[in-house]
Amino acid sequence: MLGKITAIENNVVEVALSENVKGVKNLLNFHVVFDEEKFKIVGEVKDFMADKMVVTLLGEIVNNVFLSGTIRRPSLDTPCRVINKEELDLIVGNIVSPNSKRMYLGTMPLYDNYPISIDINHFFAQHFSIFGNTGSGKSYSITRILQNLFSNPNSLPQKAKIFIFDAYGEYHRAFNNLNSISPSLSFKTYTTNLNFPDTDILKIPLWFLGVDDIALLLGADNHIQIPIIEKALKLVGVFAQEEEKVIVYKNDIIARALLDVLYSGNSAGQIRDHLIAILTYFKTKDLSLDTKLVQPGYVRTLRQCLVIDKDGKLHEIQLISEFLSQFIKEGLELSFPDGSFAYNLDHLKDAFDFALISEGVLNSDKVYDYANILKVRLHSLINSDYRKYFEYDQYITKEQYIRRLSTSINGDAQIINFNINYIDDRFAKTITKIFAKLFYDFVVALDQKATYPIHLILEEAHRYVQNDNDQFLLGYNIFDRITKEGRKYGMLLGLISQRPSELSETALSQCANFLIFKMVHPKDTEYVRNMVPNITNEIVEKLKTLQPGTCIAFGSAFKIPIVIHFDLPDPAPESSNTDISKEWF
Repeated sequence: MLGKITAIENNVVEVALSENVKGVKNLLNFHVVFDEEKFKIVGEVKDFMADKMVVTLLGEIVNNVFLSGTIRRPSLDTPCRVINKEELDLIVGNIVSPNSKRMYLGTMPLYDNYPISIDINHFFAQHFSIFGNTGSGKSYSITRILQNLFSNPNSLPQKAKIFIFDAYGEYHRAFNNLNSISPSLSFKTYTTNLNFPDTDILKIPLWFLGVDDIALLLGADNHIQIPIIEKALKLVGVFAQEEEKVIVYKNDIIARALLDVLYSGNSAGQIRDHLIAILTYFKTKDLSLDTKLVQPGYVRTLRQCLVIDKDGKLHEIQLISEFLSQFIKEGLELSFPDGSFAYNLDHLKDAFDFALISEGVLNSDKVYDYANILKVRLHSLINSDYRKYFEYDQYITKEQYIRRLSTSINGDAQIINFNINYIDDRFAKTITKIFAKLFYDFVVALDQKATYPIHLILEEAHRYVQNDNDQFLLGYNIFDRITKEGRKYGMLLGLISQRPSELSETALSQCANFLIFKMVHPKDTEYVRNMVPNITNEIVEKLKTLQPGTCIAFGSAFKIPIVIHFDLPDPAPESSNTDISKEWF
């Protein structure tokens, strides 16, 4: 027996040490047991002094089952002792159930590297977060976890679909030899390096993008811009089809815009200049400044009909109006693309140009300014190398595309790596959101719910999963939606970050498991203290002194918070510090 209880306050017990145990090894952070008649209470030593120790109660063992949390308190005469191996198995969850699949995670340094295994469902069927300072072991830990997952050749997750958004191109070396474990396993990688011919370029067909995706791609930040995007997407469905049908729609749009100008009530000079401006940029073979208007006895071009007479009036306004009216086609239907046909950025540019005049943008300086920003950004995209990420060679459906993403020359790939190291942070954030929404929409639409689970692991998640403008502009943030609703559809997130304080509060609050490595920045530790469920002040204080490769793990996969040390991954990701002495000397 270690000693006798001298005080109990809330969840804390003070124990006076017996004479025979004074001077024994430091029991700080070890677990102890209070033996009651029909149950046991488990606690953790928080303070250890020469004559006493302070214990925080963690849970109860009843009928050989550990229950986290305590309702009852030990009696003052209850003996206190160090936990034994069988009880340790119970509280860290190492008891094997015949109906569960488990995987080795790491070891507990306090208990002579006692091995820890976890229920795969309890960890991978929930969202999880891995936090820690640079160099604390985040990349090594997720690599080791995935390597452990695929380490048993007799029990391989062949149907796993784990997509890693690799911010620094670290993980290719770590998983490239996955196929050597078993012919049924495969690793596939995509790169954003346009000058690397040996690896597939990460591309997404433009026709998969909806209104929200285009808004993100073009950096929309005001609700005024959304109708322009909607109209452009409806028009692109026409403009990507046969030429004759396209001309009918273009003529209708141009004619309506010109008629609006004719009857705007502005001066003749303003009307003329506005009409010329529109027809200089927007024209077809049927409708342009050089189109001929035939009247009995003479023929004039539309440009010639815009002459202002000596009284300062457009003399031929009625003639122009009648001419334009013949291009108006009532009942022309427009609908959003349904993904059944391909189109490219040039089609989208054409559609955007006509959407601007179709929505009357040219008649409002304020709306024009907002809309023109989208147009400029689209033109910039088209004229940059980034356009190549949307140039897909052939038509493909969303389902075919998603399944092809995870298909390698060896068959189905279980780990798919997206190396996004070669694009800037803004574009990387957009691409990550577009893929996240694509995957989410796919799993939600499945006839049988949660039959095609997809895991997204986001390295440097604070760059993408933020409290940004999406909620205001679109009414939702895709990562918040996934963390709130994705679990029931088999859409799971793994967030890896060195700056948890920059993460979305909603997304973080929905994570069920946490692996937190050394973290010392006050803003981050305070944020974790306030946002992470069930975290205690004791855990937060421990975070500041953890060794590299060692974390505090807690959540639904862990019955109590435990300190875990990870084995080194083999092979390791390319995330080590620069060897300055080697490079310098």
